[in-house]
Amino acid sequence: MENIRVIIWGFGAMGSGMARMLLKKKGVEICGVCDMHPDRVGRSLFDLCGVEKGDRQDVILQSDIARVLQGHPADIALLATDSFTDKAFPKIQYLLEEKLNVISTAEEMAFPLASEPELTAKLDEIAKANGVTVLGTGINPGLIMDLLVVALTGACIDVEEIEAERINSLSPFGPAVMEEQGVGLTPSEFAQGVKDKTLAGHVGFNESVGMISRAIGWKLSEPVRQSMEPIVSSVYRKTQYAEVQPGNIAGSSMKGSGFVDGKEKIRMIHPQQIEPQLEGTETGDYIRIKGTPDISMAIKPEIPGGIGTIAMCVNMIPHVINSHPGLKTMIDLPVPRAIMGDMRDLICSP
Repeated sequence: MENIRVIIWGFGAMGSGMARMLLKKKGVEICGVCDMHPDRVGRSLFDLCGVEKGDRQDVILQSDIARVLQGHPADIALLATDSFTDKAFPKIQYLLEEKLNVISTAEEMAFPLASEPELTAKLDEIAKANGVTVLGTGINPGLIMDLLVVALTGACIDVEEIEAERINSLSPFGPAVMEEQGVGLTPSEFAQGVKDKTLAGHVGFNESVGMISRAIGWKLSEPVRQSMEPIVSSVYRKTQYAEVQPGNIAGSSMKGSGFVDGKEKIRMIHPQQIEPQLEGTETGDYIRIKGTPDISMAIKPEIPGGIGTIAMCVNMIPHVINSHPGLKTMIDLPVPRAIMGDMRDLICSP
């Protein structure tokens, strides 16, 4: 069997991380990369990743996805460009109509039915018409505050309430996430951004609550309630993609709630900021389920968001290729797992 052939669209922090991971794996190869950044276009994938090319064919980054696909048949595309389904939709549609399976890092794509039911139906229809599959995933949404919660409820006779808390570092993420969180803004700029809704904060509460409720059979009685508060830094902080002066915004603290029959049944708590350790904040992931039995899970420190998102997308490649065509979520596919052998061994025969 030939190598699994992968296209990467978007070569920022996540896309380039996926490339580095793929270059270390057996049975898979990158056959094209699309990115708009002028410092990357025209350069070798191997040079940008700091990896020896060896006897592998060179891959030059292109700014035009049509040129990337021309003469380079692929099995799947990893799309690492957007957070919202409506913005990712034209790209996903293009890839599906080119008969490519797609894995998207767009947070809303983890459970797009929650925010974009019409686009969800269209994507499912397009994918089925072209005999391919599309999945949205990442560390969160995609695993920590939804799929892992669902898996733990499998040990429960009944469930009364669910609380998921993720205290994490934004430091590994790129400019798009920093902008969504308001990192680097003054408090007044942050307040205005919340007021006029130009700051998205964490994108994923609708999706995580929607995935959990769908999985265990709860019907939400109202839209997910959300709040967003600033995390003001008292020290100077700097990452590759952001800089925060004392007194400005290092991140945001968000909460979300899902209600069933008027009662809060699902609670999301998610403060995230760059370089949290500079002010003594310890990261961690926590799931608390009230039911029969009660379940309390803690992971300290957090599962790193950047590494986790990269790994989730790459590790789901065989499951997406094997899947029946259509739009899928993480509750529709086999559980994610690290792939330490040849990735082709996980591909089912036609």
